[in-house]
Order: sequence, then structure tokens, then C-alpha cells
Amino acid sequence: MDDEVKELTGLEMRRLSRRSFLWAGAGVAGSLSLLSLFNQKASDDGTGIKKVFRKAHETNEELAKLFVSGRNAPTFPAARAVEPRNNYHSITPEPDLATWQLTLGDAQNPDPEAIQKFTLADLKALPEVTLTTELKCVEGWSAIVTWTGCRFVDFARKYPPLPGTKYVSLRSEPEGFEDAWYYVGLDVESALHPQTLLAWGMNGEPLNAEHGAPLRLAIPTKYGIKNIKLITNITYATERPKDYWAEQGYDFYAGL
Repeated sequence: MDDEVKELTGLEMRRLSRRSFLWAGAGVAGSLSLLSLFNQKASDDGTGIKKVFRKAHETNEELAKLFVSGRNAPTFPAARAVEPRNNYHSITPEPDLATWQLTLGDAQNPDPEAIQKFTLADLKALPEVTLTTELKCVEGWSAIVTWTGCRFVDFARKYPPLPGTKYVSLRSEPEGFEDAWYYVGLDVESALHPQTLLAWGMNGEPLNAEHGAPLRLAIPTKYGIKNIKLITNITYATERPKDYWAEQGYDFYAGL
């Protein structure tokens, strides 16, 4: 009887060993497959970010659009406003405010005669709006700031894009600072949000060079990386435009 038990026990042990080996092999194969998937690079955006991370960004974008659409960012009493940090990591451009102009173009109409140019006085002829909102940086800090300017939606009503526009490209191209040029892209819905401002004032004073004089974007539904300073060019577009931080691996939407 003991010999039979030993034989049965041995057979069971061998079956268990084979089963364990098969499970271990499947686990290793699965791990290698996951590792291979993880190490795949994104092939469509040129950033080199891994596909799994890019997919996570895209999922976050869709969730943000779902929950942010139609929602306003919180507003605060002006007494709580402070001066935010200047995150400019290079020489701060100081444009000649007397000659500065904003250029507006439309990617659907490349005719040079269709390009429009505006002075700050032209923009100030639009309805003035003042909002006290929170500027949030991806580096982890935030500041409550009072912005004064015109709503982008009012600008777009007076100078409308052609039908089919899905995006807005904003660029900072100060003359003589080519190495410091900056650019962001926005989906048109975010650009036309009622709290998105083309701002020329901060905390009751005109913008200074450190904070984007003479014109910057104040968009409290986005992280600070979208709040472009010293805007020189705006272009309406049907295709997703270039975006500086999206090219570095961040998500394009950057919504809060």
C-alpha cells in the first residue's frame, strides 16, 4: 500500500511540476509580450514617447473633454490675487510695444492678402473682461491671478474663422529671439470657452515682459503650459497644429 501511495504521489508531483512549468512559461511569455508592448515607441507623433503612455494621454484627453465641456473654472475674489512665478527658463523677450502687432491668419486661406494685423488698441476696442482664476502649473504650483483682456470668443466673433475650423494655433515669435520661440495648439472648443482671455493686464496693471507683455493667453481650464505669453501670431486651422510641450511628450489637451 505504501508503494502504491508513493507511486501515486510521484505521479501527482510530476503532473504538478509540468503544470507549474507550463504556467511559469506562460507567465514569462506574457511578461515578455507586455515588455515588448511597453517598449514600442510612438510612430505617429515624433516624440519618441512609448505607445502605452501616448495611449494613456489620448484616453485622458477624451475623459477631460467629457467632464470639462461646458464647465467653468472656479473664480475667486480679486483680493486673493498674487503675482505668479515666471517660468521662463531663458532670456525674457522684451518686445517694442510701440511696434508690436498681432497677426491673424487662416490655414484654409493662405492668400497673404487675407492676413490681418492688429494693434493692442484694436483688441482693446473689444468688450473688456476681468476674471480672477487659478493658474496651475504642471510643476505642481498654482497661483490665483486677476487677468484683464478680451474673451477669445468675442475676438473670434468679430474676426471669424472659416467653416470647418477645429483648432487654433498661437505662436510667440518675438523678433531677435528665434531660439525662444514658443507655440501652442488648442481645440477650437477650448479657445471659445467663455473664460479664455487674450489678456493684456494682470492684477490691475499692464502685463510686464516677464508675464507676457503685451498680450498673452489666460485659459484657466488648461495647465499653465497652454497659457502662452507674448502672442504674436494666431492661426485658425482644420488640422491639429504644432504644440511645444506635446512634442516633448505631454498630452495635447492639457485640461484640468
